[in-house]
Amino acid sequence: MLAFIFRRVLSTIPVMAIVAFAVFMMLRLSPGDPASVIAGDYATAEQIARIRTQLGLDQPIYTQFFTWIGQLAHGNLGVSIFSNLPVSTLIAQRVEPTLMLALTTIVFSIVVAVPMGVVAAWKANTWIDRAVMVFAVVGFSVPVFVMAYFLIYGFALGLNWFPVQGYRSPSQGIGLFAAHIALPTLALSAIFVALIARITRATVLEVLDEDYIRTARAKGQIERKVLFHHALRNAAVPIVTVIGLGIALLIGGVVVTESVFNIPGLGRLVVDAILKRDYPIIQGLILLFSFVYIILNLLIDISYTLLDPRIRY
Repeated sequence: MLAFIFRRVLSTIPVMAIVAFAVFMMLRLSPGDPASVIAGDYATAEQIARIRTQLGLDQPIYTQFFTWIGQLAHGNLGVSIFSNLPVSTLIAQRVEPTLMLALTTIVFSIVVAVPMGVVAAWKANTWIDRAVMVFAVVGFSVPVFVMAYFLIYGFALGLNWFPVQGYRSPSQGIGLFAAHIALPTLALSAIFVALIARITRATVLEVLDEDYIRTARAKGQIERKVLFHHALRNAAVPIVTVIGLGIALLIGGVVVTESVFNIPGLGRLVVDAILKRDYPIIQGLILLFSFVYIILNLLIDISYTLLDPRIRY
């Protein structure tokens, strides 16, 4: 196990190097110039050239790349072109809202979707099963921003149960935090719940046909124990895999959700940086998201051995 973890951690180094190179080249080769944005619409060519020199954008691309890699090697993500603040400082200022939104979405999705999928498998081909499948189709079909605006119109503007936008830290009160995080969580978790529920139904339905399930029922065990102790436990590996893959959807959805609900998190920071062509922020955030995704998948791979003792690395 330790050897497997060590190999996986080492494998993140070339992966992150490839991601860093791809992100750097895409930003440099895509249209747009941060010097022009800083200079303004009425700046002269000489003023723009002077700003490019100050930012180091007039240097060859390979020089800029190796300069940035050298900074990364020392743990420095760079300095924002516009705010002149370290990227790590900007990330630290914005990480709490994104982290709280991601955690509430993951917890809510798992708590709702897994029982929903198990019940749908148990009641296969009934109205309960069909209702879950309809919800899964709708969850996949409706974009996150459409779901967000629907929730705002219905629960914030219509019923006035929740605030329209903004974020409050848990330190300001759990009630206030819950009120502001509820609608973003529901909007972001719709596709996540649909994904997990559908896979849970499929895997549990397959497991329910196994001999040991019939044996458990023949022994007189209650149906709840058969479903959640025997069936769900043996179907857990595919479900956990899908949860890990869904993290990628979650990262992309955070950007849209934070923009709609005006949450000052990393998603909003990404959008603002893209609009301003703030290269250091974009590069730093994409590297951070990639690293988090790789580590989460490593943890999920390790969890396989806890869910299924037959798996050994």
